[in-house]
Amino acid sequence: MEYELYIDVFFLENFMMDHILLLLVRRILKSPATLGNIALGALAGSVLMCVVTVLPLPCPIIKFFLFHGVVSVIMLRAGLRIPWGRKMVYALCLLYAAGFLAGGIMGYLSQYGDWMEVGSLFFALAAGSYYLASGVLWLLSAALGHGKYRCRAEIFWKERKVALTALIDTGNSLTDPFTGEPVSILERTAADELFCGQMPEQMRYIPYRSVGRKEGVLPAVRLEKLCIYERGPRWIEAPLVGISEDAVSSDGTYRMLIHPDL
Repeated sequence: MEYELYIDVFFLENFMMDHILLLLVRRILKSPATLGNIALGALAGSVLMCVVTVLPLPCPIIKFFLFHGVVSVIMLRAGLRIPWGRKMVYALCLLYAAGFLAGGIMGYLSQYGDWMEVGSLFFALAAGSYYLASGVLWLLSAALGHGKYRCRAEIFWKERKVALTALIDTGNSLTDPFTGEPVSILERTAADELFCGQMPEQMRYIPYRSVGRKEGVLPAVRLEKLCIYERGPRWIEAPLVGISEDAVSSDGTYRMLIHPDL
């Protein structure tokens, strides 16, 4: 049996689907990757998929390994800058889970007619599957997140900027006892990046209580501004941020705790 493959159509379809899958994984991981990074990862995945498909490899197991191992890893490295190790394994699992979800949505809708064969409608359906899959992921996150979710954030101080992953946690109730302002928490390593290793002179100390430690004081500074990326950018002027000597995340997945009242 012979099949006729239109490599240009195959390339465009794979580019579209790879782009959608990387967007979904970025949404789950709250990755700071830009749309340019996503496009680069999708381009790399689509080109490699075409190359592996047309290569006359004698063993189908080799193609299977290239498809589901090498190509997927390169996509994640190029598109989301995923480091090697456990996070890469987790990202690969998310990539295939997102593919299963998006593919299931497209497969369900395709049973209602042959209009998927029309190129423009295929791309419209692919875009629609992204939004439907995003909605499902959002509902799952709302149901299982227990008031905590990660987001991308940028902190600013005297024309310097640091981009990081933050956690918005409803359990963070720290406020300034004199003004009542909400206080977010930034780990010291991120503060050193922003302040170039020299803490600002204008600092205050805020008393706090935490699990495992009855009480203490936390040095706090007022940043110029904070940008939180959720569905879109949200700017907070002059936020008050406490500096923690300890990492705020045990696995390093986020570096800041944002007060829920911001």
